[in-house]
Amino acid sequence: MKLQLIGINHKTAPVEVRERLAIPESRLAEACKKLAEHPAVAEGMIVSTCNRVEFIAHMQNGSGDLREFLREYFEVDLGQFESHLYEFREDEAVRHVFRVAASLDSMVVGEPQILGQVKEAYATARAVGAVSAQLDQLLTRAFAVAKRVRTETAVGSSSVSIASVAVELAEKIFGNLNGKSVYLVGAGKMSELAARHLLAHGAASLFVANRTYDRAIRMAQKFNGQAIEFSRLYDTCDRADIVITSTGSPHFIFRREHGEKLMALRRNKPMFFIDIAVPRDVDPEMNKLDGIFVYDIDDLQQAVSSHVSDRKKEAEKAEAIVNDEVEKFQARLQALDVVPTIVSLQDHLETIRQAEIDRVRGRLGSMTTDQELAVEALTRGIVNKIMHTPISTLKTAARDPESTTVIDLVRRLFNLHNKDEEKESAVSKSIRGQGPEKGPED
Repeated sequence: MKLQLIGINHKTAPVEVRERLAIPESRLAEACKKLAEHPAVAEGMIVSTCNRVEFIAHMQNGSGDLREFLREYFEVDLGQFESHLYEFREDEAVRHVFRVAASLDSMVVGEPQILGQVKEAYATARAVGAVSAQLDQLLTRAFAVAKRVRTETAVGSSSVSIASVAVELAEKIFGNLNGKSVYLVGAGKMSELAARHLLAHGAASLFVANRTYDRAIRMAQKFNGQAIEFSRLYDTCDRADIVITSTGSPHFIFRREHGEKLMALRRNKPMFFIDIAVPRDVDPEMNKLDGIFVYDIDDLQQAVSSHVSDRKKEAEKAEAIVNDEVEKFQARLQALDVVPTIVSLQDHLETIRQAEIDRVRGRLGSMTTDQELAVEALTRGIVNKIMHTPISTLKTAARDPESTTVIDLVRRLFNLHNKDEEKESAVSKSIRGQGPEKGPED
């Protein structure tokens, strides 16, 4: 598999850099489709969350580079981002995908949200035909690895999470949360989780504003809260002690002038903003106002890091599982690479055998059934002996990192290249939606 992954995450870049490459949920399907249509890409998918933006692709050939797509899609000079980007190919790309799905690369190691986010990204890519055979195998295995890590280790057992840290910070600001009101701006899963934790720790009421009002209603009903039309956000936000904001807006929703107005309406009673959005919803200038406390996703990361040392041993066990699974995955892929060549070799030699029998049949004259069977057994025996060594070599090569060299040599020796290239071309067209075959449906 010619696999390449390029990304940027909370470890390599601050939120003000990540937000410039973030792709909102509303544009993700279109972006995946464009990725798969790029000349260098056979299949592709994109994972875009508040903590990471990653582009994963099965490349058409070894010389392709996802940077070409990034430059074209974002219309930017990647030089300004190069120091923040990371790149993995082949085994290391597989390892990274497994680690991300298993929550070993998360801000909070072991948190369950990232697996759901990767599954959603995978489903989106498949829905537009951007993912087929190769990436389908990779992601399906990644989900199985995540399950194995969750089952065989306690890496996800600790209660530390972004949501629990948000509660802890809120309690430090207010002393306790009894009777405090919570305002959700945007109805995302992470903000819902934070709201659930806050209400469980004593917060009394909840308001929800979302650009899609029906979604705000559904979220409010979960908590016996009140849905607010988004157009009334600034007129009602002063009711909240704690604001959790997570929208797909490309610009700040709350700016300094909004904070000044809120403080005047609240007579300087403190407000706590938890900004989980990327791009950010709350202007950092708001944090300079007396009485307003703003924490973005990177601030929460720093708070989380002081709580997760107890997961270290379990994370080490999980890393060992990932390493084991990477080896198994590559061995499986190499074995699959060998099968078409073996089949082609068998077909090739059988065609020669049949052609030679047909060519000399006239000179042999009429044969009895026993004679026909004897000729059949003789020629099959010769072909099987010829095939034995190359097939054994191919099967052994499937376990070798240099298997591609051996496979290519056998193809050349027996002139199998043309047939195999025709098959690869048909598969490539199918992957890119040019042929009648499609990838498996959900």
